[in-house]
Amino acid sequence: MALRAKICGIRSEADLRIAVDAGADALGFISGVTHFSEDALDADAAARLAGLVPPFITRVLVTHLEDAAAIVELADRIGTDAIQVHGLVTADTVRQVKKAARGRRVIKAVHVTGPDAVDTAREAASDCDAVLLDSRTANRLGGTGRTHDWSISAAIVSALAELNCPVILAGGLTPANVTQAIEAVRPFAIDVNSGVETATGDKQPEACTAFVHAAHRAFNRIEPPAPQP
Repeated sequence: MALRAKICGIRSEADLRIAVDAGADALGFISGVTHFSEDALDADAAARLAGLVPPFITRVLVTHLEDAAAIVELADRIGTDAIQVHGLVTADTVRQVKKAARGRRVIKAVHVTGPDAVDTAREAASDCDAVLLDSRTANRLGGTGRTHDWSISAAIVSALAELNCPVILAGGLTPANVTQAIEAVRPFAIDVNSGVETATGDKQPEACTAFVHAAHRAFNRIEPPAPQP
Protein backbone atom coordinates (compact mmCIF):
# COMPACT_ATOMS: atom_id res chain seq x y z
CA MET A 1 0.00 0.00 0.00
CA ALA A 2 1.36 3.41 -0.95
CA LEU A 3 0.93 6.47 1.15
CA ARG A 4 -1.62 8.81 -0.34
CA ALA A 5 -0.20 12.24 -1.06
CA LYS A 6 -2.58 15.11 -1.80
CA ILE A 7 -1.48 18.36 -3.39
CA CYS A 8 -4.00 21.05 -2.55
CA GLY A 9 -4.69 24.50 -3.93
CA ILE A 10 -4.71 23.58 -7.61
CA ARG A 11 -5.68 26.79 -9.39
CA SER A 12 -4.46 26.46 -12.99
CA GLU A 13 -3.83 23.90 -15.71
CA ALA A 14 -0.10 24.32 -15.08
CA ASP A 15 -0.58 23.50 -11.39
CA LEU A 16 -2.63 20.46 -12.33
CA ARG A 17 -0.05 19.11 -14.78
CA ILE A 18 2.76 19.62 -12.28
CA ALA A 19 0.90 17.80 -9.49
CA VAL A 20 -0.09 14.92 -11.76
CA ASP A 21 3.46 14.55 -13.10
CA ALA A 22 4.77 14.56 -9.51
CA GLY A 23 2.68 11.47 -8.76
CA ALA A 24 0.06 12.99 -6.48
CA ASP A 25 -2.72 10.60 -5.50
CA ALA A 26 -5.25 13.38 -4.90
CA LEU A 27 -5.72 17.01 -5.94
CA GLY A 28 -7.52 19.63 -3.86
CA PHE A 29 -9.68 22.37 -5.39
CA ILE A 30 -10.53 25.17 -2.96
CA SER A 31 -13.94 26.73 -3.55
CA GLY A 32 -16.58 28.34 -1.38
CA VAL A 33 -14.43 30.16 1.18
CA THR A 34 -15.20 32.25 4.24
CA HIS A 35 -11.56 32.89 5.17
CA PHE A 36 -8.70 34.11 3.00
CA SER A 37 -7.12 31.74 0.46
CA GLU A 38 -5.01 32.78 -2.51
CA ASP A 39 -5.99 29.55 -4.21
CA ALA A 40 -9.78 29.90 -4.04
CA LEU A 41 -11.63 29.25 -7.31
CA ASP A 42 -15.17 29.94 -8.37
CA ALA A 43 -17.25 26.85 -9.13
CA ASP A 44 -16.91 27.13 -12.91
CA ALA A 45 -13.10 27.39 -12.81
CA ALA A 46 -12.87 24.49 -10.35
CA ALA A 47 -15.18 22.36 -12.51
CA ARG A 48 -13.11 23.04 -15.61
CA LEU A 49 -9.91 21.94 -13.87
CA ALA A 50 -11.52 18.96 -12.17
CA GLY A 51 -12.64 17.77 -15.58
CA LEU A 52 -9.01 17.59 -16.71
CA VAL A 53 -7.87 15.26 -13.92
CA PRO A 54 -6.80 11.83 -15.25
CA PRO A 55 -8.48 8.64 -14.01
CA PHE A 56 -7.37 7.13 -10.69
CA ILE A 57 -6.49 10.50 -9.17
CA THR A 58 -8.97 11.64 -6.52
CA ARG A 59 -10.53 15.08 -6.97
CA VAL A 60 -11.27 16.75 -3.64
CA LEU A 61 -13.47 19.78 -2.98
CA VAL A 62 -12.00 21.81 -0.12
CA THR A 63 -14.60 24.25 1.16
CA HIS A 64 -15.34 26.57 4.06
CA LEU A 65 -19.08 26.60 3.38
CA GLU A 66 -21.19 25.92 6.47
CA ASP A 67 -24.49 24.82 4.94
CA ALA A 68 -24.70 21.10 4.14
CA ALA A 69 -26.92 21.48 1.07
CA ALA A 70 -24.65 24.19 -0.35
CA ILE A 71 -21.56 22.03 0.23
CA VAL A 72 -23.01 19.02 -1.59
CA GLU A 73 -24.39 21.21 -4.39
CA LEU A 74 -20.93 22.70 -4.92
CA ALA A 75 -19.35 19.23 -5.02
CA ASP A 76 -21.94 18.19 -7.60
CA ARG A 77 -21.29 21.26 -9.71
CA ILE A 78 -17.51 20.87 -9.67
CA GLY A 79 -17.60 17.11 -10.08
CA THR A 80 -15.34 15.98 -7.24
CA ASP A 81 -14.85 12.51 -5.79
CA ALA A 82 -14.49 13.58 -2.16
CA ILE A 83 -15.51 16.51 0.03
CA GLN A 84 -13.15 18.10 2.55
CA VAL A 85 -15.26 20.09 5.00
CA HIS A 86 -12.67 22.64 6.08
CA GLY A 87 -14.91 25.27 7.59
CA LEU A 88 -16.04 25.89 11.16
CA VAL A 89 -19.08 23.65 10.99
CA THR A 90 -21.14 21.69 13.47
CA ALA A 91 -21.15 17.91 13.80
CA ASP A 92 -24.72 17.90 12.55
CA THR A 93 -23.65 19.66 9.35
CA VAL A 94 -20.97 17.04 8.71
CA ARG A 95 -23.53 14.27 9.25
CA GLN A 96 -25.88 15.95 6.78
CA VAL A 97 -23.10 16.27 4.20
CA LYS A 98 -22.18 12.61 4.56
CA LYS A 99 -25.81 11.55 4.27
CA ALA A 100 -26.26 13.55 1.05
CA ALA A 101 -22.81 12.91 -0.43
CA ARG A 102 -23.97 10.06 -2.68
CA GLY A 103 -20.99 7.84 -2.06
CA ARG A 104 -18.34 10.54 -1.90
CA ARG A 105 -15.88 10.24 0.98
CA VAL A 106 -16.25 13.08 3.49
CA ILE A 107 -13.16 14.45 5.25
CA LYS A 108 -13.51 16.70 8.29
CA ALA A 109 -10.74 19.17 9.06
CA VAL A 110 -9.69 19.53 12.70
CA HIS A 111 -7.38 22.39 13.59
CA VAL A 112 -4.66 21.33 16.02
CA THR A 113 -4.36 24.35 18.27
CA GLY A 114 -3.84 22.46 21.54
CA PRO A 115 -4.38 19.16 23.35
CA ASP A 116 -8.17 19.56 23.15
CA ALA A 117 -7.87 18.67 19.45
CA VAL A 118 -7.65 15.00 20.49
CA ASP A 119 -11.20 15.06 21.85
CA THR A 120 -12.39 17.19 18.92
CA ALA A 121 -10.99 14.68 16.43
CA ARG A 122 -12.45 11.74 18.33
CA GLU A 123 -15.88 13.37 18.24
CA ALA A 124 -15.56 14.17 14.52
CA ALA A 125 -14.48 10.65 13.59
CA SER A 126 -17.93 9.16 13.95
CA ASP A 127 -19.43 11.58 11.41
CA CYS A 128 -16.94 11.35 8.54
CA ASP A 129 -14.71 8.99 6.57
CA ALA A 130 -11.40 10.59 7.57
CA VAL A 131 -10.08 13.42 9.74
CA LEU A 132 -7.57 15.94 8.39
CA LEU A 133 -5.31 17.70 10.88
CA ASP A 134 -4.30 21.23 9.95
CA SER A 135 -2.90 24.43 11.41
CA ARG A 136 -4.83 27.68 11.48
CA THR A 137 -4.41 31.38 12.17
CA ALA A 138 -6.90 34.13 12.95
CA ASN A 139 -7.64 34.75 9.27
CA ARG A 140 -6.73 31.40 7.69
CA LEU A 141 -8.29 27.96 8.02
CA GLY A 142 -5.50 26.35 5.99
CA GLY A 143 -2.56 27.14 3.75
CA THR A 144 -0.83 28.76 6.73
CA GLY A 145 2.62 27.35 6.01
CA ARG A 146 2.88 26.58 9.72
CA THR A 147 3.33 23.24 11.40
CA HIS A 148 1.49 22.38 14.60
CA ASP A 149 2.41 20.13 17.53
CA TRP A 150 3.00 16.74 15.92
CA SER A 151 2.90 14.99 19.29
CA ILE A 152 -0.78 15.96 19.49
CA SER A 153 -1.30 14.74 15.93
CA ALA A 154 0.34 11.42 16.83
CA ALA A 155 -1.98 11.11 19.82
CA ILE A 156 -4.94 11.68 17.50
CA VAL A 157 -3.72 8.94 15.13
CA SER A 158 -3.56 6.53 18.07
CA ALA A 159 -6.98 7.55 19.37
CA LEU A 160 -8.67 7.27 15.98
CA ALA A 161 -7.06 3.92 15.17
CA GLU A 162 -9.45 2.44 17.73
CA LEU A 163 -12.31 3.90 15.69
CA ASN A 164 -10.85 2.76 12.35
CA CYS A 165 -10.78 6.37 11.15
CA PRO A 166 -7.87 7.37 8.90
CA VAL A 167 -5.96 10.57 9.69
CA ILE A 168 -4.53 12.92 7.06
CA LEU A 169 -1.75 15.26 8.16
CA ALA A 170 -1.49 18.80 6.80
CA GLY A 171 -0.08 22.09 8.02
CA GLY A 172 3.35 23.48 7.12
CA LEU A 173 4.58 20.36 5.33
CA THR A 174 7.43 20.71 2.83
CA PRO A 175 9.83 18.39 0.99
CA ALA A 176 12.32 19.08 3.79
CA ASN A 177 10.12 18.03 6.72
CA VAL A 178 7.62 15.53 5.31
CA THR A 179 9.80 12.53 6.19
CA GLN A 180 10.09 13.66 9.80
CA ALA A 181 6.37 14.38 9.93
CA ILE A 182 5.40 10.93 8.68
CA GLU A 183 7.78 9.19 11.05
CA ALA A 184 6.53 11.25 14.01
CA VAL A 185 2.79 11.10 13.32
CA ARG A 186 2.32 8.00 11.13
CA PRO A 187 -0.77 9.31 9.36
CA PHE A 188 -2.69 7.47 6.67
CA ALA A 189 -2.00 10.30 4.20
CA ILE A 190 -0.41 13.71 3.88
CA ASP A 191 -1.56 16.99 2.35
CA VAL A 192 0.52 19.92 1.11
CA ASN A 193 -0.26 23.31 -0.38
CA SER A 194 2.02 26.30 0.23
CA GLY A 195 5.02 24.08 0.98
CA VAL A 196 5.44 23.23 -2.71
CA GLU A 197 4.76 26.67 -4.19
CA THR A 198 6.84 29.44 -5.68
CA ALA A 199 6.85 32.95 -4.23
CA THR A 200 3.98 33.81 -6.57
CA GLY A 201 1.83 30.92 -5.31
CA ASP A 202 2.22 28.61 -8.31
CA LYS A 203 3.08 24.95 -7.86
CA GLN A 204 6.80 24.30 -8.29
CA PRO A 205 7.60 21.12 -10.27
CA GLU A 206 10.75 20.06 -8.42
CA ALA A 207 9.20 20.73 -5.02
CA CYS A 208 6.05 18.76 -5.82
CA THR A 209 8.04 15.79 -7.10
CA ALA A 210 10.42 15.88 -4.15
CA PHE A 211 7.52 16.04 -1.71
CA VAL A 212 5.62 13.08 -3.14
CA HIS A 213 8.72 10.93 -3.55
CA ALA A 214 9.98 11.71 -0.03
CA ALA A 215 6.55 10.88 1.38
CA HIS A 216 6.40 7.51 -0.38
CA ARG A 217 9.94 6.62 0.69
CA ALA A 218 9.17 7.53 4.30
CA PHE A 219 6.01 5.49 4.33
CA ASN A 220 7.80 2.46 2.97
CA ARG A 221 10.16 2.59 5.95
CA ILE A 222 7.50 2.51 8.63
CA GLU A 223 4.71 0.18 9.60
CA PRO A 224 1.43 1.21 7.95
CA PRO A 225 -1.14 2.77 10.29
CA ALA A 226 -3.94 0.58 11.56
CA PRO A 227 -6.98 2.37 10.06
CA GLN A 228 -7.68 1.88 6.37
CA PRO A 229 -10.33 3.82 4.42
